[in-house]
Amino acid sequence: MKDYEIVAAFIEHLQEHGYPGLRICQYPDQRNRRSPDIEAIAGPFAIEHTSIDTLPNQRRNNDWFIRVIGKLEQELQSQISFRLSIIFPYDAVTKGQDWTTIRENLKNWILEKAPRLECGRHLLNNIRDIPFQLTVFKEHDLAPAVRFSRFPPDNAYLPDRIKKLLDRKAEKLKKYQYLGKTTILLIESNDIALMDIQGRKILDAVREAYPFGLPTGVNEIWYVDTAELPNRIRFKNFTSDLLVR
Repeated sequence: MKDYEIVAAFIEHLQEHGYPGLRICQYPDQRNRRSPDIEAIAGPFAIEHTSIDTLPNQRRNNDWFIRVIGKLEQELQSQISFRLSIIFPYDAVTKGQDWTTIRENLKNWILEKAPRLECGRHLLNNIRDIPFQLTVFKEHDLAPAVRFSRFPPDNAYLPDRIKKLLDRKAEKLKKYQYLGKTTILLIESNDIALMDIQGRKILDAVREAYPFGLPTGVNEIWYVDTAELPNRIRFKNFTSDLLVR
């Protein structure tokens, strides 16, 4: 999503949670052509938005993963009577594979073989024309559905990348903090396969990047989950979690 769309959605969230009359009154980045500036000022708030990939090449890899699974989750929703969670290795999908064949064979296996599978965890290496191992969880005590995801790889560099990004954003917010505004930094993730809706990976990485609290110039940090677009955007205030050690 574009910066102004995220900010507009955030203002709507605040309107529904204690600030019913809140409106954007300035767009400093559009007005200031001499230097980078923040996205918006709304009442007592100065707001800046940024997005972060949890992994290098994440958006490309997410796109490949989504192209492989296609709309299988929706197609199979009413065709099974159990919950089936299918987890790919993170780097399983690569160029040169026949993604259409992989998707069709997955669909056939789910419809033909999965109903006879015992409940519990299974490692599968022998599904025809699927060139990687799958981890499968079958459960009968959850609503019927098929869910695809990937195992997250080790990502020791995320705190460093977050610090470099947030330092740049915080620099733009400083002058508004001096002017008495409550400065808010929105951190967006649309990682449909790797990020939980509470944003714990981002929160833990920000904590590691800033062990003594918030970046200088920032009063509040909010997590923005756009993984389920166009259905909804979720906002979670990280501030108290970052201040309490």
